Amino acid sequence: MPPCSCFCNPPSTSITKFISDQPILSMLETKCKTMKDLKTIHAHLIKTGLAKDIIVASRVLAFCATSRGCDGDINYAYLVFANIEKPNLFTWNTIIRGFSQSSAPEKAISLFIDMLVNSSISPKRLTYPSVFKAYTQLGLARDGAQLHGRIVKLDLEFDPFIRNSVIHMYANCGLLGDARKLFDEDKDLDVVAWNSIIMGLARCGEVDESSRLFGKMPMRNEVSWNSMMSGYVRNGKWMEALDLFGKMQEEKIMPSEFTLVSLLNACAKLGALEQGEWIHDYITKHKVDLNVIIIAALVDMYCKCGDIQMARQVFEAVPRKGISCWNSMMLGLALNGFEDEAIELFSRLESSHLKPDSVSFIGVLTACNHSGQVDKARKYFSSMKETYKIQPSVEQYGCMVDVLGRAGRMEEAAELIRSMPMSPDAIIWGSLLAACRNHRNIGIAKWAAENLIELDENETSGYVLMSNVYAASGVFEKAMQQRIEMKNKQIEKQPGCSLIEVNGEVHEFSAGGMLHSQFQECTSH
Repeated sequence: MPPCSCFCNPPSTSITKFISDQPILSMLETKCKTMKDLKTIHAHLIKTGLAKDIIVASRVLAFCATSRGCDGDINYAYLVFANIEKPNLFTWNTIIRGFSQSSAPEKAISLFIDMLVNSSISPKRLTYPSVFKAYTQLGLARDGAQLHGRIVKLDLEFDPFIRNSVIHMYANCGLLGDARKLFDEDKDLDVVAWNSIIMGLARCGEVDESSRLFGKMPMRNEVSWNSMMSGYVRNGKWMEALDLFGKMQEEKIMPSEFTLVSLLNACAKLGALEQGEWIHDYITKHKVDLNVIIIAALVDMYCKCGDIQMARQVFEAVPRKGISCWNSMMLGLALNGFEDEAIELFSRLESSHLKPDSVSFIGVLTACNHSGQVDKARKYFSSMKETYKIQPSVEQYGCMVDVLGRAGRMEEAAELIRSMPMSPDAIIWGSLLAACRNHRNIGIAKWAAENLIELDENETSGYVLMSNVYAASGVFEKAMQQRIEMKNKQIEKQPGCSLIEVNGEVHEFSAGGMLHSQFQECTSH
């Protein structure tokens, strides 16, 4: 975006003298910190008639429409703008920019069209980046492409601020071909354009290409490193994320709060407790604000790495907990063998100032599942719908099917699936099949396997689980037929894998695999 000195101040050489001659305007410049202050001063300006002056109105508008006002009010800004008799270019740019950064970016586009059609003021180069930002916020890159065409006709396509905005719009909305075309055309791109293309590629799953471009960047800033880090995590490249964090430390690059959360998620996925503890120490040492997102990520990391005691300490130390923090702790307890404690925590949540959400019910239903408490699960499932007015999603239905299946209530589980308002997913059918294997119910197993294979005929679990159902029931000939059918269709079961952390380094092993560098060393012992 253009520097604030170009965008946020009305273009007048007499502004300083004008302000110095009006004490109330000096207060606007020096004493006004909040919208409450602004409204008090604005009321006085209206009474004295100064509010009609374009310079005064511009100053008021800039405060409440842009980031200068720490608690600005875009709706109040619009009222100010609507009362300006003859808005100049600065005031148009200010209100458009304000809405492009708000929760109503569509209003920025509407104002821009109004400027084009009904105003005597023509948009200039500093107007367009805000409009492209609005299209980006709305995910309407194809509509924004029409404005891009106007930019080309006006011969503004190589303006760096505009070009960066267009590249960011295309990349952020997934139109990577258009973004790359613009990116490749210009050999004199700044770090903002590089960051946009790297973020866009990673967001669309092309993390390897994103990494390749990251390695070619002529210069990087903190956004570059943090974007690449989040790209790795978003695409499940946990090891690469941790490796990059190590390089960030060597370069003395400060990770953002969002990056720290991404790193904690990577540690959770890998079970890398030592790395997670190091990041926790880093957060404490650098006095990073422990907001609800970071707290939830810490609790989740400790739970998934098996350190429930530390997860409890982090959870209980926070006076105000967000719902995500409660959910992480509850699910962590349920999955680590502390089912009764998870159910008790759910009761504490119900008694707090917060209300359980859909994820909270996944946590408590999981606890009921692992402890075999079918009646309690039914009660919570009913409470979710009737007391909290939360319509169960496929995840909550999946939890209930698993609860009933593990308890051997196969007919009830099948009936619940038939009553679902949405189509069951592969997890639900797989859960039912696994329960059929344990309770040797061939009839329901065949129904579940047919539906699972119908979802994806190349999905191995339907064949494998059905084979296991037959084998557990002593019908070995049909069990073999399932395996033969897999072979005939050239469907191979993916080997399982596990991760283990040794001396701070995470190692991955696959079932039957012999490719790990220390395989020979392990077998020789």
